[in-house]
Amino acid sequence: MGDIVIDQPVRVPASLNYFVADGERPTTYAYDPPAGGPGPTGAYRPHEVLVHNARLEPPPGGASLDRCGFELRRHVSSLNDFSSDTLIRGVYYPECEAILKQWTGAKRVVIFNHVVRGGGAQSHESGLREASRYVHNDQTFVSGPRRARDLLPMHEAAALLKQRFAIVNLWRPVRSEVTSSPLALCDSRSIDLHDLVPSDLVYPDTVGEAYAVVHNPRHCWYYFHLMRPDECLLIKGYDSAGDGIARLSAHTVFDSATLSANARPPNSIELRSLLFF
Repeated sequence: MGDIVIDQPVRVPASLNYFVADGERPTTYAYDPPAGGPGPTGAYRPHEVLVHNARLEPPPGGASLDRCGFELRRHVSSLNDFSSDTLIRGVYYPECEAILKQWTGAKRVVIFNHVVRGGGAQSHESGLREASRYVHNDQTFVSGPRRARDLLPMHEAAALLKQRFAIVNLWRPVRSEVTSSPLALCDSRSIDLHDLVPSDLVYPDTVGEAYAVVHNPRHCWYYFHLMRPDECLLIKGYDSAGDGIARLSAHTVFDSATLSANARPPNSIELRSLLFF
């Protein structure tokens, strides 16, 4: 997917921050914690890995949301100005709902929040202000269904959760191509269940649950070189399906001396959505 850029690297070295499993449940904050209160817990340690350029060296069988947990798609948004929260919700949400149905086959899509990074509007619902530099997955096998129950009426959620259900993030650079700090994405097939550690994600008004990830030399990492605003990534956070379908992935922002390390981090928007099949 995407045009091949001359002289782009096949693989780049990167240092990714993994959780150190020490028996303590990690805690991270989606905002600046109150002064004098408890702070983040859990230790992380960098590990050197090679990140494959998926444009030149894709995952076996190709990058597919249901095969490896992530997928690149090309789509030109009708929205050019992502500084307005009203326009994002009024224009971009319906647009993304339609393309998510088309691309995934979901019968219903519920977009529940978004975050704009690198300038412009920030989503107060998401509470995030910059991309995470720790290997993680935004959901767990517990918090995925709980998210649907929290967002939908009880009887409606109970009926919908009897069928296949997934949570997918849609990430897109805005304004310009990504020349530094790209997303690294881990092939779901290389992740062992023992690599996943439930962690508390603290918001001002609630506590969510995500997966921290411990290092495993089997992990296979990918990125898409110089992503453009007419491209977007689908990232699997949770899927109730089995039978060989990717149930989640893991991701993190990374830097590499091979890339433009001195360039500004990308402007981006990320939507989080419930998908019902």
